[in-house]
Amino acid sequence: MIDLHCHSTVSDGMLSPTEVVRLARQNGCTLLALTDHDHTGGLAEARAEADTLGLPFVNGVEISVTWRGRTIHVVGLDFDEHNETLQNLLAEVRKGRLKRLEAIAAKLEKKGITGAYEGALALAANKEMTSRTHIAEFLIRAGHVKNKQQAFTKYLGDGKSCSVRHEWATLEDCVAAITGAGGMAIIAHPMRYELSATAKRNLFQEFKNLGGAGIEVHSGNCCKNDRLNYALLADRFDFLASAGSDFHRPNDFSGGILGACPDLPEQCRPVWKHFKAV
Repeated sequence: MIDLHCHSTVSDGMLSPTEVVRLARQNGCTLLALTDHDHTGGLAEARAEADTLGLPFVNGVEISVTWRGRTIHVVGLDFDEHNETLQNLLAEVRKGRLKRLEAIAAKLEKKGITGAYEGALALAANKEMTSRTHIAEFLIRAGHVKNKQQAFTKYLGDGKSCSVRHEWATLEDCVAAITGAGGMAIIAHPMRYELSATAKRNLFQEFKNLGGAGIEVHSGNCCKNDRLNYALLADRFDFLASAGSDFHRPNDFSGGILGACPDLPEQCRPVWKHFKAV
């Protein structure tokens, strides 16, 4: 079983890179990529554990992108993690995370919810990667919401009362950095974006024109119909197909089972067939 999208404590996951690899192996994974948000700092640790366990492993990262005013995530796979251009782009994106965190905390304070900035930082193993997920956890622990889903529905989701628009990397720069580092760029969880059919086609075509390699046909706990629909879109745009649990923590409402993605539809061309590293 393949899993090419998961997270560790290097970004907003609950488990360390070592623990992620161990759980993936325990769940029967046969090929893993760790794809922390905007950071490659967990790859060496994860790779070392994967080598110990005999689990094939490829480099991964999930990069935040702004496309026509919308936030899109692009997964990079099978790249040189030491590439200077890629690392410079990731560093710039990380700087924006803390600025957004401050702005969200200020909006929450106006609603009478104090201490969100400090509280979120305290929950993040990697301070520069403090995110909305950590703010959500703070809100849960402080008794303001019952769960992560409610935190995003009420306060943190795009367009909600405490959301903050932010300009991330451009799609062009993101794809260029990944491909320039020898990797493949994949649009993450395309079924989650609230885009019209026309806008999604425009995104896919632009991504293709820039050198994007594929899309995630399976993500998290998406249904069979989603997989079939995105398999057709992958075929239409001549994309490779990827699959990932988007695992962050056990029992997460939006993630799948780490290391245990279902098989892709038959017509798909799997991205892992083109990896150099395995």
